[in-house]
Amino acid sequence: MLMYVYFLITFFVSSLFVYVFKYKHFLLMLLSLESVVLSLYLVLMVYFSFFLYEYFMCMVFLSLSVCEGVLGLSLLVMIIRSHGSDMVMSFDSLW
Repeated sequence: MLMYVYFLITFFVSSLFVYVFKYKHFLLMLLSLESVVLSLYLVLMVYFSFFLYEYFMCMVFLSLSVCEGVLGLSLLVMIIRSHGSDMVMSFDSLW
């Protein structure tokens, strides 16, 4: 059980590392953000299975993360249609 926790912490930290240092492309930021959400979901599942709680909170978290992913993809499509690429540094209004 402890090995799973170490793996999930490593997965979470590496996802945050990619999110912080790959800020040039919006798609890479969204993918790393989804991997952060996935690692948090897996931590919740391990925690609730360890203490024999109900999994209702995991379903709420999963549905909110799906909504977050859909919102990110719709923003990506809007940015690509308006600017032509997903390069964050090419946006004049942000930097």
